[in-house]
Amino acid sequence: MQDIVIGKDRASLAELIGKGGEGEVYAVRGRSEVAVKIYNAPLRIRREDKVRAMVDQGLAAKTDLITYPGEVVTDSRGTFLGFAMRLVSGYRPLHELYSPKSRQLHFPKASYKFIVNAALNVARAVGKVHQTGCVIGDLNHSGVLVAPDATVALIDADSFQFSLNGKSYPCVVGVPDFTPPELHGMNLASVHRTIEHDNFGLSVAIFHLLFMGRHPYAGLHKGPDVSMSDAIAQNRFAFSRTRQAATKTIPPPGALTLDLFPGAVAGAFEAAFGLMPSARPSALDWIHALSKLDSSLNRCSKSKAHYYPPNAKGCPWCHLSVASGFDMFPDLTNVSSSIPTDTPGTENAIREILAFRFPTLADLLPSVATPRGASSALREARRGKNGHALMGLIMMGCAIAGFVYATPMWFIWIGLALWGWGIFSNRAVDTGPFQKTLDAADERLQRELNAFLQRNGMSEVFKVRSDLNAAISAYRNHDEALARELMIMKSKRESRQRQAYLDRLPIRRASIPGIGPAKTATLISFGIETAADVSRSAVRQVPGFGDVMTGKLLAWRREHESRFKYDRSPNAQDIADERALRGRFAAEKAKLESTIRNGLGSLRNARQRLEALPAKARNDKALTDALAARAQAEQDLRKLGASVPASSVALSP
Repeated sequence: MQDIVIGKDRASLAELIGKGGEGEVYAVRGRSEVAVKIYNAPLRIRREDKVRAMVDQGLAAKTDLITYPGEVVTDSRGTFLGFAMRLVSGYRPLHELYSPKSRQLHFPKASYKFIVNAALNVARAVGKVHQTGCVIGDLNHSGVLVAPDATVALIDADSFQFSLNGKSYPCVVGVPDFTPPELHGMNLASVHRTIEHDNFGLSVAIFHLLFMGRHPYAGLHKGPDVSMSDAIAQNRFAFSRTRQAATKTIPPPGALTLDLFPGAVAGAFEAAFGLMPSARPSALDWIHALSKLDSSLNRCSKSKAHYYPPNAKGCPWCHLSVASGFDMFPDLTNVSSSIPTDTPGTENAIREILAFRFPTLADLLPSVATPRGASSALREARRGKNGHALMGLIMMGCAIAGFVYATPMWFIWIGLALWGWGIFSNRAVDTGPFQKTLDAADERLQRELNAFLQRNGMSEVFKVRSDLNAAISAYRNHDEALARELMIMKSKRESRQRQAYLDRLPIRRASIPGIGPAKTATLISFGIETAADVSRSAVRQVPGFGDVMTGKLLAWRREHESRFKYDRSPNAQDIADERALRGRFAAEKAKLESTIRNGLGSLRNARQRLEALPAKARNDKALTDALAARAQAEQDLRKLGASVPASSVALSP
């Protein structure tokens, strides 16, 4: 184990924690809260002055949110090796929180509220950097770590731009998809970074979080494909609502949109990705906007894990889950299959419910006396038809007289006779208006019945009974439904294992020639996060990915897929999935049992009122009048010889 000197104290390196392009990070034996970064030998001379200046300035003592160099690390001869810093353990890179599949693996219980809190903490950490007099310069998701409690730490602080005693120590690196438009195409090693540049990177990080891994400049351009770098350089903010005509770009399919967010948040993004660098919101601006967003989040009535922006008209996570089959924020609170149930008690409750005497429609709609005769409307219609028949007889009489006294005009008398006969023979009353009267009487009777139930506090009771019927049916089919789902799960075990295997291969960690960070961000913005998401049709929908790039991605997937081996015995994931399925069904069964028992209590409380309903119905004038009107309409149709349809009136909740 290599011996080192931290400040003035001798120490020994422990296990390797991480490795990057500049060097390696080690734990320190006997110092659990300290980590050491050892630069690669060629970089040590170039990094020594800056690290010593940061240590001399005491930056590490000013905040725990940033892993500033705390002490210089040398070998036993005093040769510079690197620096010691606060050990950050239990944290994950920011992208593992905002990328949906990575989040479910590393932050399985994270809700959207958790994500908003993490974004708030990112803004606080960046603000703290600026308070110490530094500029991050290379702000990107790899340098931001998130803990299980949503707290944030910034690493790689030795790359921050820093000044001491008139000497400036620049940040010489940058990630294209976090670089502001004004710096694209420039040599970053020679650029003096400003807080406005950091404000752009901060806004990109916050956008990634709030928009589930989407990049603000990854969208569908109305014209030739535009690369990520060009889209940023040309200020083509894909989600802009105020500059849509200028950007000629719209968000990717299935993405959230700015109009779902409060004005403070939407306006902050418009300013961050607008045309004026000086207008970009600062870390403090974001703290204010995100605090308001956090306090205004809505909670879904269907899933306790679903929080969503206040301007949304419904839960977007439920909508996306239905559309894609993937739940962004699954509810993991009810995964236990040992939820207590009371089968004997529930069966007893069901028997009592089914034996419960409910008033029938015949009870509430007592028979009325058959009307003695036709309605006035029918009598009037018949009188009209009789008058027409008399007119026809007169016309035929005139025609006969014409034949006798004016025979040369015979053709006129024949026409008149035929006309008269037509009028005389058409003596049937049209049943159409009377059928409409019957329909109207049915509607009136249904209204009055509903009003009667409402007046007597019975509407809710009848709804309870209807809901109980559905609950009892679901309860009795519960075990069969569970068995069916388990059978389906087992039959799909191979495809699920394959999917899980490919989902463990994130695009972000792939080494594919020609697909760098910007193209990776574009792929993720269009829903291609892991090897499992790679298909020809999906990739070809992504701007900038033609046949060549698509072929590379498909080859990468095929290479890894060829290594997949199906395990016929249930693995840990299969067992977990089955446990989760059984847990969900157990929770559903417990909920059904509760519904049945509570419904029975409601019925018991309403028993006396139910028994009194028939007597009240017989004395309800509005109801009996409506019933009499329907009987009269039926009688009219019978007298006309028409069929009388069955009544559509029903006891509906």
